[in-house]
Amino acid sequence: MTSLGATVVLAWLAALPAPLVNPAIDMPGFLRVAAEAARHRETRRVSEAEFLRLSREPSTVVLDARSREKFDELHVRGALHLAFPDLTIESLARAIPDKRTRILIYCNNNFAGAEGPFPAKLATASLNLSTYVALYDYGYRNVYELGPLVDLAASRLEFATPSAD
Repeated sequence: MTSLGATVVLAWLAALPAPLVNPAIDMPGFLRVAAEAARHRETRRVSEAEFLRLSREPSTVVLDARSREKFDELHVRGALHLAFPDLTIESLARAIPDKRTRILIYCNNNFAGAEGPFPAKLATASLNLSTYVALYDYGYRNVYELGPLVDLAASRLEFATPSAD
């Protein structure tokens, strides 16, 4: 490259806006953790029957990370509600203080036939994915995810509204 060419490239680079830096947001770190969580998740997806069996065992938490509105419409009986935007260091420490606790998760995309309480999301935007990655990132490793798409009318899981829990 000629001296003039190098000068032009350096001038062009200098004219670019400075990258916006925020130490509280780490996309490369998120992608690294998401890849680790994806590998961990491969053996942590369970059938409806296994989800039901595990949910009945002591010291197991069924976590519903959907919105309060959708949770209040209908949820798996006995589920703990902690909306995804509210998953924080403090809220998880209060709700599930022992990181070894078995946690079962489900989301909208696990249930068909109930668009009101379980509206479908894009498969790549499924709440199970975000929730699993977040729990993994916060140090929870004993997490299992309901794997299949279950017809709500044929499901063996029990459902409730908050007043019926």
